[in-house]
Amino acid sequence: EKEVEESATLENYEQAARLKAELEETRNRYETRYLEWKKEQENKPKVVNEFVIAQIVEKWTGIPTTRMLHSEREKVLNLEAMIHQKYVNQVEAVNALSQSIRRSKAGLKDPKRPTGSFLFLGPSGVGKTELAKILSEILCGSSEALVRIDMSEYSEKIAVSRLIGASPGYVGYDEGGQLTEAVRRRPFSVVLMDEIEKAHPEVIHILLQLLEDGQLTDGQGHTVDFKNTVIILTSNIGTEELAKRQHRVGFAADSEELEKDKMVMDELKKFFKPELINRLDNIIIFRNLKPEDVQKIVDLMLERLNERLVDKHIKVEMTEQAKRFLAEKGFDESFGARPLRRVFEKHVEVPISDMLLEGKIEENNGLSVDLDEEEEKLLFQIHQPDAERV
Repeated sequence: EKEVEESATLENYEQAARLKAELEETRNRYETRYLEWKKEQENKPKVVNEFVIAQIVEKWTGIPTTRMLHSEREKVLNLEAMIHQKYVNQVEAVNALSQSIRRSKAGLKDPKRPTGSFLFLGPSGVGKTELAKILSEILCGSSEALVRIDMSEYSEKIAVSRLIGASPGYVGYDEGGQLTEAVRRRPFSVVLMDEIEKAHPEVIHILLQLLEDGQLTDGQGHTVDFKNTVIILTSNIGTEELAKRQHRVGFAADSEELEKDKMVMDELKKFFKPELINRLDNIIIFRNLKPEDVQKIVDLMLERLNERLVDKHIKVEMTEQAKRFLAEKGFDESFGARPLRRVFEKHVEVPISDMLLEGKIEENNGLSVDLDEEEEKLLFQIHQPDAERV
């Protein structure tokens, strides 16, 4: 309209007429589309169903919609199978965890306590943190529902205020506690407290209250509900002493499991008070990894890599020799399978990334990975899809 007025003022009547016609046409198109949209909205059924309600409640509580719309009974009954789709070995640990979760979901637990509380015992790199992450994905619908806290940062008494929030008048009062604020925002979550043995006794006292009452009062005086959380503590207490006695070589020793469990539990009781041990639903001991376990982890990493390459229509295949090479390179007696992630990135993902950026791999190509035993390195062969091979 402004351009029409300016053209008329300058006595450019031809341009003014053209602009006015374009303006009228635009208005007509807008009004026509608006009427069509209004008619569509009138024809839509105005029904408030379970999906709409679930979405609203999800916004209020943070409880995933998928959890509310699907049968949780089926999920809990098949928990072991769902975990093992993404997780290797530790069958005893997975079974013990699943059984405790089922007992809780069946209504046999104290209703005011958390859904579950566990202590994961075992050396580094055997899958304690990974199991907590997968459990949050299955039960809570997302790995973002994992609240992970490094308890080595809470080794001093003053650190309690960072956990539950500072009291009024103190620095950090407006920020809230790392634990209480995370659960207040997402009450349906898995709380992972790593290396619990490093926490100050005052922090343990707060934890005892949480496990007993299922709630905590933060620094601002708000009561935070933990009834819908799963609390997981991790520790490697007893594992160092066990390693010294076993004089193990390679991946795992062949000593009796019951004897090893007793040794670990004896060390645990020396360190933690009975008040904490008795409040836990289960104490789960993780086994040392075996060569075949680490190779299965390589399979999972390869599967995840292929999932990321789906959009490019590229599939990576790997020989058993190549998998074994990665498994051996990625296992460390002190750190378990933790180095495997870096080894897989260095020997597999980095070369594939370079080939993608250089244009050597195109969409719908396949990629075979084999081992050059003489050079002790992986070989990559690009090929066409099976249907196009000669």
